[in-house]
Amino acid sequence: MDLTKYSTPDLNQLKKDIDKELKKRRRQDVKEAQKELKQVAEKYGLSVSDLVPAGAAKPSSGSGTVRFRHPEDPNKGWSGRGRKPAWVKEWEAKGRSLDELRVG
Repeated sequence: MDLTKYSTPDLNQLKKDIDKELKKRRRQDVKEAQKELKQVAEKYGLSVSDLVPAGAAKPSSGSGTVRFRHPEDPNKGWSGRGRKPAWVKEWEAKGRSLDELRVG
């Protein structure tokens, strides 16, 4: 896909549309994975909680509310307080904006 044809506002809109679609698909994937996990658990006479220990599904983000999320690894988050994680420093070193990582 040749993006050089697009204006900056068009690219920003495309990015928003892509982000929205990715969130939608992620929700669909989560629902499908939950359904499959439940089926596997039932096959063996177990509950989902027997297969997944309590708290295992929650991403580790340190203390505080996660305000920034790694673009490729949702398990990596940062509250915006304290020292910046290495992945945030690398992101900024590439000339990228911290706002691009902002959650919500």
